[in-house]
Amino acid sequence: MSGLGKGITAASIGRLLMNRGYRVTAIKIDPYINIDAGLMSPFQHGEVYVLKDGGEVDLDLGNYERFLDVELTREHNITTGKVYKTVIEKERRGEYLGKTVQIIPHITDEIKRRIRSVSREGGNEICLVEVGGTVGDIESMPFLEAMRQLRHEESGNIFFVHVTLAPTTMDGEQKTKPTQHSVKEMRGLGLQPDMIAVRCEKPLLPETKQKIAHFCDVPIEAVISCHDADDIYQVPLQLEKEGLSTYLMKEMRLFPLDERKDWDELVRKMDSPRGQVLVAIVGKYTASSQCTDTMEDAYLSIREALKHAGIESGFRPLISWIDAEELNHGAPEIMLREFDGILVPGGFGSRGTEGKMKAVEYARTRKVPYLGICFGMQLAVVEFARNVLGLVGANSTEFGDTQHPVIALLPEQEGLREMGATMRLGNYAAHLLEGSLAHRIYGSTDIVERHRHRYEVNPSYIDAMEEKGLIFSGRNGDLMEIAEISDHPFFFASQFHPEMRSRPGRPSPPFLAFVEAMAERRAR
Repeated sequence: MSGLGKGITAASIGRLLMNRGYRVTAIKIDPYINIDAGLMSPFQHGEVYVLKDGGEVDLDLGNYERFLDVELTREHNITTGKVYKTVIEKERRGEYLGKTVQIIPHITDEIKRRIRSVSREGGNEICLVEVGGTVGDIESMPFLEAMRQLRHEESGNIFFVHVTLAPTTMDGEQKTKPTQHSVKEMRGLGLQPDMIAVRCEKPLLPETKQKIAHFCDVPIEAVISCHDADDIYQVPLQLEKEGLSTYLMKEMRLFPLDERKDWDELVRKMDSPRGQVLVAIVGKYTASSQCTDTMEDAYLSIREALKHAGIESGFRPLISWIDAEELNHGAPEIMLREFDGILVPGGFGSRGTEGKMKAVEYARTRKVPYLGICFGMQLAVVEFARNVLGLVGANSTEFGDTQHPVIALLPEQEGLREMGATMRLGNYAAHLLEGSLAHRIYGSTDIVERHRHRYEVNPSYIDAMEEKGLIFSGRNGDLMEIAEISDHPFFFASQFHPEMRSRPGRPSPPFLAFVEAMAERRAR
């Protein structure tokens, strides 16, 4: 079923295969009819993850990039919308030569074509394919049928891992019926699992494994306990202890090419920090009416980037989620006084903006380390324009007409069409000012980071801001990429999303510098 942990399970399997020396890539199949995740609410679906080519995709693609240390493209996310759109366009061009277009073979052929195309590009040896959704969903059926066909067409090169649930009763008994019924449903569709990864609260008991193996027709070694872990980065090591990679490689006729231990070292460092820092994330997707998991999923990459920085620096960030609307009606000197740093993330729309700017002002005036991301940079510019330049009512044109549009849609250099009418998505380069905080953080004057935004800093106000101390130290032509305050211990705001390129063992430079600045403040 959805939300069970298929993405983390698949990513962990990929990591184990990488540790054996194989080149691994991944595909996420989302059965929804949306073309991509770009218009989905973070409350409902978690964050929208942006790939290097600008693809807006499901957050599981972010887990794949982090676990496998790869860069994927929009082709690695297959949705019902993409498949049907392609098939209909082919039909309109007459490519089916007058045939009746049907789910079988035309839709299933398009699914298989996309899987094969991604699997065979880039010199990869193994491709993980996660089929999202729940067994029995109507929308999943074409994808499951395509998997059945692939099993025969790619005989010997396909291995099915079925992720199921074994709930625990109040008296501690592990129930196997949900797994039995799920596997029965899959077998009715012609899909026999080669391995069953069982999500459970505590490790599966030997008798539970034996029962699942007996009723689901798999060897007992193929029943893997995926019990709860303290952190998702512990899951690969947990699955290794369960013997998952040994069994999988035996069945797939694979031999170890290497034996990397860097993930073990990463987890060891993560589990033994030198200290901790307290960070407040002031966002609009942290409403108290929503569950904590939803809050964290809305800012998943930020949470992971902070974790990566914490592992590298030795200081574990303890995150508190602050609702920007509550801060708007509260006192920042009370709500924010305990924190070593303040982070304002991206977002769209006017809700919560005044509260976020209160957080920016507090960080600026109290010399608290500040990291602003995308919208967090734009609001830092607006707050500076209002409270330092004295431009009353300065704002972004995203929220309507304003006398001082310090954030606005900018005309394109080559034409009359407004650039902000379409979003700036994916990788863009930036040139950094030598000697600036940005330059020190990155150790280079030229960088590439990922973007997802529409509005830009208005060049008409840049000179006035820089005269007062807000320096735009990163630029892409006339586009402002980084803002910093020179007489502040750490005030760094970026138009891009540095969290999207952060990796375990290779943290994002701004996040690492932010955590180190918080640790210095805490030490003082």
